[in-house]
Amino acid sequence: MELIDVFPFFWNEFFPAPVLLSQEGAVRLKISRIWLVCGLALVVLAAGVPARAAKDVVHFGSSIDVGAGESIHDAVCFFCSVNVRGNVKGDLVVFFGDVRIDGRADHDVVNFFGDVKAADDTAIGHDLVNFFGGVELGRNVTVGQDAVVMFGQMREASSSSVGGSKVVESGLLFWIPFLLIAGMVSFGVRELRWIRRRRFLRGY
Repeated sequence: MELIDVFPFFWNEFFPAPVLLSQEGAVRLKISRIWLVCGLALVVLAAGVPARAAKDVVHFGSSIDVGAGESIHDAVCFFCSVNVRGNVKGDLVVFFGDVRIDGRADHDVVNFFGDVKAADDTAIGHDLVNFFGGVELGRNVTVGQDAVVMFGQMREASSSSVGGSKVVESGLLFWIPFLLIAGMVSFGVRELRWIRRRRFLRGY
């Protein structure tokens, strides 16, 4: 059972299956669903509720290592990394850490503020999503559905393949507006201090 199946009522209520949807709209819908999955994972961790499936692994601060020949269902890691040499049959979600795949991930791979590296001849069954990091796909790596990299970069071998849409948005789209706003705020504060200083000096 996947993470998104834990609350099917809320899932179907807020994210009904689209009838006609453009390619871009489908990618945006998937990103929205992934945010919901991550939110549910945070709730589970905060509440200290054990994972529902028999071999779900949730760690905070200590890395998850799936050895060769080993198999787990969902893997969720906060402030840590996941190294897969075996098989992750469900979703793989990492916050503030890296993902290295030397085996197989059968479902979604989602990473926030970290890097995803898939070694040669490995496979990701469904979607690959990365926010504020980087993605590196080795030779003959296959991504079953969409690959989405937001505010980061993607490097891939020519022999790697993505079955669905591939969306890569540079980090400049985030940092340039942020730096512009920070610069305007800094300029405004400096000018305000200068005005107050001149008024103070005029008092003498």
